[in-house]
Amino acid sequence: MLKLDSNQIASVLPHRFPLAMVDRIVDGEAGEWARGIKCVSVADPAFMGHFPQCHVMPGVLIIEALAQVAAVAMLSLPQNSGRIGFLGSVNKARFRRQVTPGDVLTLESRITRVRGDFAFVEGVARVDDEVAATVELALALGPVPE
Repeated sequence: MLKLDSNQIASVLPHRFPLAMVDRIVDGEAGEWARGIKCVSVADPAFMGHFPQCHVMPGVLIIEALAQVAAVAMLSLPQNSGRIGFLGSVNKARFRRQVTPGDVLTLESRITRVRGDFAFVEGVARVDDEVAATVELALALGPVPE
């Protein structure tokens, strides 16, 4: 079972502030799926410009958060240690509710298949039990650039 705090996530993913989008991994299985959370705060830098008068988390950041959760699942496999997950494609993104400061975003990414260095993912973001967004992603796994 995958359970990682923010320090452990930082040892797997290269993302740092302001683009570290996952606060905790609460469940999952390496190479199969992971569930993480993002505590959405008015202090998040995106809200300075999106939108200053009506804070809404940008959809692209929700997708990025789902990709990071998928990357944790894939990079937790011993054979992928020291690699990085690049976003390869985004398909069928749907946004069903706004995500605003104070929300706890639950991010679940399931690996549907792996083909060579590519992992194909179905992601669902929820607030409480309400679906906020769904997406299909591909991650390209590669070496960390020097």
